[in-house]
Amino acid sequence: MNGCMLCPRQCQIKREEGKRGFCGESDLIRLSRAALHMWEEPCISGTNGSGAVFFSGCTLRCVYCQNYHIANSEIGKTVSVERLSEIFLELQEQGANNINLVTPTHFVPQIIAALDQARKKGLNLPIVYNTSGYEKVETLKRLDGYVDIYLPDFKYLDPEHAKKYSGAEDYPEVAKRALAEMVRQTGVPQFDEQGIMKKGVIVRHLLLPGCLRDARRIVKYLYETYGDQIYMSLMNQYTPLDTLNREKYPELAKKVTKKAYDVLVDYAIDLGVEQAFIQEGETAKESFIPDFSYEGV
Repeated sequence: MNGCMLCPRQCQIKREEGKRGFCGESDLIRLSRAALHMWEEPCISGTNGSGAVFFSGCTLRCVYCQNYHIANSEIGKTVSVERLSEIFLELQEQGANNINLVTPTHFVPQIIAALDQARKKGLNLPIVYNTSGYEKVETLKRLDGYVDIYLPDFKYLDPEHAKKYSGAEDYPEVAKRALAEMVRQTGVPQFDEQGIMKKGVIVRHLLLPGCLRDARRIVKYLYETYGDQIYMSLMNQYTPLDTLNREKYPELAKKVTKKAYDVLVDYAIDLGVEQAFIQEGETAKESFIPDFSYEGV
């Protein structure tokens, strides 16, 4: 991290000297929440909940970010590697189905150290790596043997969308390479007798207003490339928050229509996709965004 190259931004900032990289963070771990989380896919949350650990900062910085305040490093409590390992064990004691690392990329070395410590003290839950999909293969390879379930976004195949909304024109190609490595590590999805995922990859796509064409391209790419090696999660929960610059991005200042989402789901079904999660009912609301009040930290 002394000249950080963990993410595709490769900003080379000396985070060990206290300087903050593109992600907004130094080498000090900062968390905003560590608690049982019920709002992931059913095979992740189940009835007990997923042990979600929310890290501050982000390597992508989308203009429509649904967790804006933590992604932009406005919120975060510093913890040591030792404390992070304790948090993992505390979530296990609370009955979590897994340890869910949310936006963890820029803290991978510290997470590995914390997992090593926690495993020596009895941690035996599956580890979920919950990411934007904007990952370096070299960093993912360091996680081989540590991560059981990858939960990446696949946000764009259109580089213009990626550039406009996330400042990362290379996102499509980066995400393709990252996903290939994730699937290589985990293999085909595995579940226990209660239907809780123990190993595998679930690829999320959050449908954005006006981006239905690109969404269909993504579904087609995922299905033709991976078939039943992965699950998809097609999400309609996009919520335009007050943090969105509505003058600059007026097309994002509205929710996704039911019609557009139904078209995407029908397209997936017509392609032959069977391993997918869909959302029904009203999910586009701020009440589904966690309260980042340092619970469990």
